[in-house]
Amino acid sequence: MDVPAQTEEVVVTAPRLPAAPGEDAYSALPIDPAQLENAIRLDDALRTAPGVSLFRRNDSAAANPTTQGLSIRASAPSGAGRALVTLDGQPLNDPFGGWVIWGALPPETISGATVLRGAGAGPYGAGALTGAVQLEERERSGVVLSLEAGERGHARASGIGIAGDNALSFMLAAAAQSDDGWVPVRAGRGAADAPVWFDGASGVARVQWRDAGRVLSARLGGYSENRGAGLVGAESASTGSSLSFTLAAPDGPRAWRLQAWVMRSDLQNSSVAVAPDRSATTPANDQYATPATGYGGNAAVRWNGEHRGLELGADLRMAEGETRERFSFMGGDFTRDRIAGGRTLTAGAYAEAWRESGPWLLSGGARVDLYRAYDGKRIETLAAGGAPTLDFRPADADAVSPTARLAFRREDGAHFLRGAVYAGFRPPTLNELHRPFRVGNDVTEANAALEPEHLIGADFGAGAAYASWSWSAGLFATRLDDAIVNVTLGAGPGIFPPGVFVPAGGAYRQRQNAGRIDAKGVEAEARGAAGAFAWRAALTYTDARVENGPAALTGLRPAQSPAWSASAGLDWRLTQAIEASADLLYESARYEDDLNSRTLSAAATLNLRIEHTLGGGASAYAAIDNLFDTAVETAETADGVESFGPPRAVRIGLRLRR
Repeated sequence: MDVPAQTEEVVVTAPRLPAAPGEDAYSALPIDPAQLENAIRLDDALRTAPGVSLFRRNDSAAANPTTQGLSIRASAPSGAGRALVTLDGQPLNDPFGGWVIWGALPPETISGATVLRGAGAGPYGAGALTGAVQLEERERSGVVLSLEAGERGHARASGIGIAGDNALSFMLAAAAQSDDGWVPVRAGRGAADAPVWFDGASGVARVQWRDAGRVLSARLGGYSENRGAGLVGAESASTGSSLSFTLAAPDGPRAWRLQAWVMRSDLQNSSVAVAPDRSATTPANDQYATPATGYGGNAAVRWNGEHRGLELGADLRMAEGETRERFSFMGGDFTRDRIAGGRTLTAGAYAEAWRESGPWLLSGGARVDLYRAYDGKRIETLAAGGAPTLDFRPADADAVSPTARLAFRREDGAHFLRGAVYAGFRPPTLNELHRPFRVGNDVTEANAALEPEHLIGADFGAGAAYASWSWSAGLFATRLDDAIVNVTLGAGPGIFPPGVFVPAGGAYRQRQNAGRIDAKGVEAEARGAAGAFAWRAALTYTDARVENGPAALTGLRPAQSPAWSASAGLDWRLTQAIEASADLLYESARYEDDLNSRTLSAAATLNLRIEHTLGGGASAYAAIDNLFDTAVETAETADGVESFGPPRAVRIGLRLRR
């Protein structure tokens, strides 16, 4: 019998600094590797951490790109996101809107993900207001190919291959997905309603050199996505690419990293007005292009002592972009054109130190950031002839934001105590400053006068790690000042500044710095293994309220902020070749709007999966998403029409690992 030749496994040192010892003092939750491996999209895996979610309940295949920003602890969700997402140190938040295009990152390329909770001063900086997500790209050599199909015309194919040796390695990865979708409106559905469909593709190429303890990496990525919004004529398309270069010496008593990156993105988004009886739609806005470019870099040097360490670093992020659109649909055509946009710059420097003394670990750091918004413009013209109707040039704005964090951790055998205080800030995005948008009959205006948000907070936790299981629990409290939220200023029909018509059944809103959001809560998680079983459970409770804001909002919960969220998972190895898993997600009710007048009901979903190893590195699997066909309410219009997430669906697939 011939024995196939075995390929020597190569693990190439990554071009990133390993987690500093001081990070253990902060509240962090690693995502289960199995969740990353089996997820269709990366945000599906991150949602297993309670309190971590996109702005709306839909996953990123169904959600409009402008609502794919990630928030942590559910204290103040935002379409732009109030969490910084990095891949081996490179920020992934979109240069125009701050959201993250999750489809640009095939889960197969990610080897690790950690949710850091609490404002991320120090090495994270601008944007890490409620926390950060640290993603690590796969380094281990080998090939993984997968192909799956399911109900609603679902199909997905992906592949990743890494080859080379300790001196030179290459990675190629690609993924493509399509889905015919579902019609989100059930009661009161009319001819205006259409499926939420999706198709997209992404790819990554990377080459790495290693010599004398140094690693040089060049990475190129790209994506293209198209989706329907559930209304006839309402669709979006997003494309983008990124290029990064990283040079690092991650080992030894003095480690360092230099990184430079550039990102390009474009968004096309069409919106429609809906007839009162949902019998038809009428074009309302055509944002035919939103070109944006972001570029920047970061540098860090770290001195590692036997029981202490120091890291110094600096980073720079610049963005420029604009929205180009047609609006004011009358007489069968758009009658006006708009170009609006500008530039932003954020530059910061930090120092971070840690010290171990017996059972104690102390960690802390400070940073200062300079923010500028400049070259803003909003130009509106008549489509016929090009005569100007609005030429608005907002004044340039700048701010200096010092932030800091301090934490401790004490270990006593299997048990530990930890606590932290922190401050962070998030500057407004180009999208928030300059781009108005429309969803159905609701219109939201931009605001070029927005100021950065600032957050201060503290948390305290305890936990233990035993032979077969571990647990942790904690309390947190935060105060978010100058919170950027969509504030309802009126209802249609009517004309609102600067000449915006809102139809009947719609609301008129504007982005504003609407006072303060106070949040306090509890978070806990536990996991363990016993025999053929492995389990995990986690929950978060957040009591968030608007304070010192507009009178109509004070005392209310922020929009899209649930009080409770929880997850649980069970893995069961039935035989040596068969493994089954179940994942439960629960979320309490949340409000659709800032006035807390539209309630999205609580929902719990259960997903099942079973995989059979066939041999030779191949396996077959079957999955049932939303086993009990739970009606997960995702949106509600001003006139009470509800939209729902995907119904129950079955998927089957094949996977090959070599």
